Amino acid sequence: MKHAAKRQYPAYDPVHLIGTVTQRGEAGAYVVECDGRPWTARRAASCLLTPQLGDQVMISGPDASRVYLIAVVEQAEPAHSALETAGDMVLRAGSGNLTLEAPQALRLNGKEEVTVETPSLRLQAQAADFTANTLTYIGNEVAATVGSTRLVGKVYEAVMDRLSLLSRITFRVAEEVEHVRTGSLDYRADKSARVHGAYTMITADKLVKVDGKQIHMG
Repeated sequence: MKHAAKRQYPAYDPVHLIGTVTQRGEAGAYVVECDGRPWTARRAASCLLTPQLGDQVMISGPDASRVYLIAVVEQAEPAHSALETAGDMVLRAGSGNLTLEAPQALRLNGKEEVTVETPSLRLQAQAADFTANTLTYIGNEVAATVGSTRLVGKVYEAVMDRLSLLSRITFRVAEEVEHVRTGSLDYRADKSARVHGAYTMITADKLVKVDGKQIHMG
């Protein structure tokens, strides 16, 4: 009976050390000094916290030629941290909610675009400031309830099929000229109506009618 040949396993000299980041090289490689010896290690995909110079990190690998930076043990500057990946990154909650919370400020910075897609969007703040060179809104309906509204600009244009305005007091000032063009014009005042100007003209192509219990001219 022949005996099966013994399987030959490769010999390993594992590396598992803690050292200090002294240099960040090319292609995501780091130079880590452990007990006076520099090691070149690539950051492992599971190490999302970006190592910085002076950080205490853990390196590990099966041998000296395959060493990875697997974790940041202690930061030199704990006040500044960054999560970084080489490509696209998705934060996903399989079930439940996902919350981003900061005691001071929360900033979203997209170099090209920031997109929010959701069936319902709710924004609540004590004060809100919006600055944009161009703002476009497309929707079926806008409903707003505000205490006061102020619009300041050079040109205001509104094009719509129907315009309704209800107010207790209306005050309008045009410093130069106001033009009104309409098919029919109807002004009604329950108490008094006054039209005054340095020069006042009322003209008609066919008929001018003045009707009242008393008419004073001059």
